[in-house]
Amino acid sequence: MQAELDRQFMQEALEQAKLAALAGEVPVGAVLVRDGQVISRSFNKPIASHDPSAHAEMLALRGAASEEQNYRLPGTTLYVTLEPCAMCAGAILHARIERVVFGAADPKTGAAGSVLDLFSMKQINHQTVSEGGIMQEECGQLLRDFFRERR
Repeated sequence: MQAELDRQFMQEALEQAKLAALAGEVPVGAVLVRDGQVISRSFNKPIASHDPSAHAEMLALRGAASEEQNYRLPGTTLYVTLEPCAMCAGAILHARIERVVFGAADPKTGAAGSVLDLFSMKQINHQTVSEGGIMQEECGQLLRDFFRERR
């Protein structure tokens, strides 16, 4: 049951990532879910917004926090097509996200196990569970195709 839901919401995150690619942004999408309902979704927009923090995860968190009028988002799961970077992992921890599910690992900046693992640090006052590799091939292929076209 959970695996099926994870694939369903990762597919929605992939749709967001495709929108990013169409906009000329690195194709990363994010969907924030609580109790089986999407409460926020977004895709990368740092180029268009001239904002280095406008990653898909950050925008999804901002959207949900604004909608809920609360910077804490307990009981939520964030689905993202690429492993979060340190900036996004920090925001995820501050927002008290319960679980992060990501598709492709990021061997250059991944902060959920590839380069470092902020989610496993017991010294941090909130623990977020992270799980990678959900629809990894589809997520990774979208990124590979995007960068191949750019070269």
